[in-house]
Amino acid sequence: MAGLIAPMPGTADVLSSKSRNVLFKSQKKVLDNRAASQYNSSIRLQPPSFQAPTKYGDEIGIGSAKSFRGKYKGPYLNMARQAARRHGVPEDLFLRLVQQESGFNASARSHKGAIGLAQLMPDTARTLGVDPHDPQQNLDGGARYLSQQYREFKSWRLALAAYNAGPGAV
Repeated sequence: MAGLIAPMPGTADVLSSKSRNVLFKSQKKVLDNRAASQYNSSIRLQPPSFQAPTKYGDEIGIGSAKSFRGKYKGPYLNMARQAARRHGVPEDLFLRLVQQESGFNASARSHKGAIGLAQLMPDTARTLGVDPHDPQQNLDGGARYLSQQYREFKSWRLALAAYNAGPGAV
């Protein structure tokens, strides 16, 4: 009778192995989707063809610039253009970033805690010495931070990825 109640030797191992495989695949899918989402968000900001002469040099091999075609015409547009010029960031690229990040909404706040037009994280704003709630300082900080990422990674694509996901993720 005891032999009938005891499980067969290997059955538990097979079931737990299948469960582990299913769990692993599920976790891998979540991580892959999250990484792909962050990457796609950054690439979406990058114009498909682009050559940006800046004070840091040209990014060769990307073609000609695609201009900003957003509908926003309010007061933050010129502020964003000036911040981009001040920090050597291609204007149209920075305008597209602000449009994507906040829709030019100065009071925008992300679910991750990013604040303002350029969606600066509080720690990043603190490091840059800017008030993320002040539109002028937020845009200036965003352009400066993107410029820093460009100097670090020597590529606007990678700079955008670092801006979006953090330099440690690139």
